[in-house]
Amino acid sequence: MLGAAALPKLKIESMEVFTVQVSARGNWLFVRIKTDKGVTGLGEASHGMPGKADNVPMRQTLAHFFEMIKGESPFAVEQFHKRGRAQAKAGGRLTATAFSALEQSLWDCAGRALGVPSYELLGGKLYEFLNVYGNLNRATNGVRDPKAFADNARRVIADGFKYVKGAPFDSVPKLSAPKAEVDAAIENGIKCAEAMREAIGPGNELLIDCHSHFDVPRAIEVAHRMDALKLYWYEEPVDPEQLEDTIAIGKGIKQRMSGGEVLFGKEGFSPLCRTRALGVIMPDVKHCGGLLEGRKIAAVAELDNVAVSPHNPSGPVATAASVQLCAGLSNVSLLEFAWGEVPWRAELINPPEQIVNGKIRVPDTPGFGIELNDKEVARRALA
Repeated sequence: MLGAAALPKLKIESMEVFTVQVSARGNWLFVRIKTDKGVTGLGEASHGMPGKADNVPMRQTLAHFFEMIKGESPFAVEQFHKRGRAQAKAGGRLTATAFSALEQSLWDCAGRALGVPSYELLGGKLYEFLNVYGNLNRATNGVRDPKAFADNARRVIADGFKYVKGAPFDSVPKLSAPKAEVDAAIENGIKCAEAMREAIGPGNELLIDCHSHFDVPRAIEVAHRMDALKLYWYEEPVDPEQLEDTIAIGKGIKQRMSGGEVLFGKEGFSPLCRTRALGVIMPDVKHCGGLLEGRKIAAVAELDNVAVSPHNPSGPVATAASVQLCAGLSNVSLLEFAWGEVPWRAELINPPEQIVNGKIRVPDTPGFGIELNDKEVARRALA
């Protein structure tokens, strides 16, 4: 084991922020820190401010948290948690995402400095490959009807994935809207889910995300209507912070439930695990506090035999960070991948992501195992 004297003497000097134009559903925002010896570390702060294209508040918040690590060693992750965690938790999604991005960058930088994958600093790896599911929701824009969902589901399977996720209920209005409008939107969503199941066949797994569009009675009704689809999971029919509602739905349906994509910290997930309200929790390295917090969240889940499947409809940096997190989790289930959102995704990093037969390889290269393609990032940058 390395002693303190063996650690490279590095000080963090600077930070760069890159915003890449992606789609109407959100841009990708990457962070890169740099030390006095030229060692760098990457993080991702995408989707921290839904609907805010300019990202100015996010950049300001990143600059605030950067002052907590400037001049410090990239190995001082716990120190950063002590200095910034309370603010990250109290400030909502924006602050949680900024804090999480810089926390990621410390792990990448530390791994690069030592010439080892970041997972080695988190306890090592258990897997050579991780199962990945293709989330087609960000690729299914415009017309969101059964044919569009089915066509994309078929393409996801053709790309080698065995697990496919969609969110066919995104057009459901607030339940206070006229009943006829709500019923029509739900009917369309169920038909889209049925079309996806038919498209992928019985030998592959179907995951349905409801994005918290329901209440308890509607959630149970919709789940019952999808019993025949044999879902791998039924995701967030209500906001999982509505703990009693989530428990009630779980008692009323057959499907396993998942959720927790924007929750922060172990305390955000602990009630869901302790009560077994969810069978699968979904911490996101962009929002949950980063990799160290992700490990703690997974440990909390393990106590109650709850699986972990990191939420990750994200850019390639968050995916690389999520792979490092998942590599050492004994209770990991699946990792999410935003399938088909843009055709040039692979051009942003070196080496490009490689998902073969629905699996992504855990790299053995330093840090997160990737570098930004600066020229391509600049070409795609937000003006």
